[in-house]
Parts: sequence; structure tokens; C-alpha cells
Amino acid sequence: MSQFDVCVIGAGPGGYVAAIRCAQLGLKTAVVEREKLGGVCLNVGCIPSKAMISAASMLHRMQHDASEMGLEFSGNVKVNMPKLKSWKQSVCDRMSGGVEQLLKGNGVDIIAGEAEFTSPTQLKVKGSDSTKSIEAKNFIVATGSRPIEIPGFAYDEKTVLSSTGALDLDKMPKSVVVIGGGYIGLEIGGYLAKLGAEVDVLEANDALLKGVAEKDVVQVVAKNLKKHGVKVHLKAMAKEYKKSGSGVEVKAEVNGESKTFKAEKILVTVGRKPNSDQMNLKGIGLNIDERGFIKTDAQRRTSHPNIFAIGDIACQPMLAHKASHEGVMVAEIIAGQNRVYDAKTVPAVIFTDPEIASAGLLESEAKDRGFTDLKIAKFPFAANGKAVSLMETDGFVKMIADAKTNVVLGVHIVGPEASNLISEAALAIEMGATLEDIALTIHPHPTLGETMMEAAEATLGHAIHVIQKTRK
Repeated sequence: MSQFDVCVIGAGPGGYVAAIRCAQLGLKTAVVEREKLGGVCLNVGCIPSKAMISAASMLHRMQHDASEMGLEFSGNVKVNMPKLKSWKQSVCDRMSGGVEQLLKGNGVDIIAGEAEFTSPTQLKVKGSDSTKSIEAKNFIVATGSRPIEIPGFAYDEKTVLSSTGALDLDKMPKSVVVIGGGYIGLEIGGYLAKLGAEVDVLEANDALLKGVAEKDVVQVVAKNLKKHGVKVHLKAMAKEYKKSGSGVEVKAEVNGESKTFKAEKILVTVGRKPNSDQMNLKGIGLNIDERGFIKTDAQRRTSHPNIFAIGDIACQPMLAHKASHEGVMVAEIIAGQNRVYDAKTVPAVIFTDPEIASAGLLESEAKDRGFTDLKIAKFPFAANGKAVSLMETDGFVKMIADAKTNVVLGVHIVGPEASNLISEAALAIEMGATLEDIALTIHPHPTLGETMMEAAEATLGHAIHVIQKTRK
């Protein structure tokens, strides 16, 4: 039986980070992974989807923006799907290989196979040709989540696709019905539309990204989806499908009326669920809530003090960077440091066109928490020189602050490079910054980052590059 100070189960963005930090702190560490190092994020999620979005955006700009800039092509720009898929896979393989090098370089034992607890201090790992027994003083469960299936739409990854199947297509489908207008559906549906597919999105709610992003932020994305030919159907419930010729017919109830949508493929993106029904977690007495999350305290300890849970399997939000943060934290707790999870905000990004990013409170959340007197203003990308030079002027930076103290409560961005701009907002909220802290910080020109400074000035009521009134 192999013995370790720490055994991490799952080598995704939470698990591999936790394993590396444990090893750095002098703990004898192993990581168990049943599939590929890097987990869902690196192999079938965040990284491949961003690679495909990047390629689709480049194609779209070549087809629609290049001529306006004076760049002319002879002949059409074509999509070579096998080569695109190969390039996407090379990106994933490079990242996964990097994780392996980091783990080995830090002295972490990598064990391939399916883990199952036999007791709170032991587990067995079934590999391709043998089974190993492992004993550890501490375990970190970081086994993530998987796509939710809905009745009547079982995944076969040929006709009915999960996000995994949609990121591994050999041939570009002519048409796709996307069930679910959340961030995964809009990201994948958006890039498929740019690559030439006809896309219908069926969303059960009366709005896209309801409760996830500010309404005015979503409106910008919804407008662009329409411009790119994506048809969004709200209050739409998919009921069943049947094969029809080389494609499918999806029956749905839209606003109380029965409608049929014809397509070549179906993509189901209605959310993800924790993998807490695996590894005999209940068998060893771990407490799991009604949503499938392992119950933990502020240090991510479970009902067994030597077993920790991080990432998607522990709690919302299901985001890679939150899992990585928890991984470092738990490693340091095991090593004897006094830490708890006390982040003020976990920034979130949706890679639509344009991108959406947020940190802190939504306007409605701020009011629910008792902030009845707010300062709120926007600064548009159309007034930013760098955005104009990029021909990407849709969107704005929206800032929300407590009117009594000017402390920044929330920042919501829709526009170019929102994913990169939001880090400044996350730092500001984490450190309790005021509007003046951002407005009086000199930002370089010409950059998209200036929009943060300008938004702070606008929220204070004295914007320079836009005529505005502060809304309370």
C-alpha cells in the first residue's frame, strides 16, 4: 500500500494546483486522475472552447471587418474543419502536457485510474491493468462536474451533443438547435454561427442569462446574436425529438404554443452537476446536500476532518479559477497555515460576442443587501480610442457604488477584452476600493483599460469623454 501525506483525487484546475502547492510545502503528495491531466477545463471545456471561439472570431473579422480596414482577399476564406479540430487539440495537448511537467517537476506522484474510497483514510485506484491501494493522512476531492441530461435527450455525441461533443466535431453542421441559453450554450452557439451554422437557441426563462448578468449587459449580446443570425426563442421548453432524414425535428413549447425546429444536430447545455455520486463518497459518510454538492466548512473540510472538497463538487460558483484558489488554500491549511475561504468576489466571464465580465454585486443584489442609495453609471466603448481603432465599440463598463461611502460594489463589463479588464475590478472590490481610488489612478493611453477609470469618473458625476448624468 502506497502512503502519502496528501492524496488529491482529480487533476483539473483545482486538483493539480492543490497537488503542486502541497508538494511545494514539503508534503508527500499524489494525484489520481482517471482521464487526462488538466481535467474538463483544459481538455473538453474552457481551453478548447476558447480556441474555437478565437478561430471563429478571426474568420468573422476577415469576412466582415477586413475590407472596411482596406484588407482585401481574392477568393473566399474557407473553414477546414479537420485542420481546425487538429489545431484545437494541439492547444489542449500543449496545456495538458504542461500540467504533467509541473506535477513531475514538483515531485508529485501521478496515478492513473478510477478512485474509490474504502475508508476515510484509504482508497483503491483501478487502472487499466492493475489496482492500487493508497493510504493518506489527508485527501482532497476535486473531481468536478458533468453536463446535466434532460429527459428525452440522452447524449450520444453524434446527434445529441453535450458541450464535449460540440467541441469535437469532425464536420461543421449546417444547423443546430441549442437547448439552454446559458453561458455555455451562447458561447458554443455563437461560435458555430460564425463558422456558418444556422443556430436556434431554446431558453426556458423569459430572458437570456437571467440572474447571471445585468439586463442591459445581456441586451448588447442579444443584439449581436441576432446580427450574426442566431435565433433566440424565450419561454421555450424542448419536449422531444425524432430523426428526420439526415437531421432531426425538435418539438418544443414556445410561449405556450407547440413548435417544431429542424436541424442537423442538437446541443444540450442546461447546466452541470457535481460528480458526488461517484467514488463511494456517501459510503464513507460524507455529507452531500440536495443539489449534489459535498458539504464543507470555510476551510473546505468535509464531515471527515482529513477529507477536503474543492471546485465544482464543493459549491457554486462552478468556475476554474475559484477551484484553483481553493486548491492553494487547502494545501496551505493542511500544511498548518491559518486560512479560510473569505473572497469578497469571484469574477465571472462569458465569452460571447462581445464578452461579458462581472465582479461584485448585480444592481438587484446590492439593493437586496440593503444598499438602497447607489451611484451607478456607464462608460461606453464607443468613446474609447483603442476600441474604435479595433472596430469593437459595442458595449460599456458599468460601475455600481455605495452612494454614502463611494465604495465600489460591482463592476459589469460587456465589450472587447472584458475578460482581461475585469481583473482590475476584482482587485478593487477585494481591497474595498472607492470610486476615487480608480478614478485617480493614472491609466495608460490609448488602452481599453482607460474605460475603468472613465467609468469611475462617470459614476462620480464628472466624466470627461462622455456627456452623462449619474443615475441614483
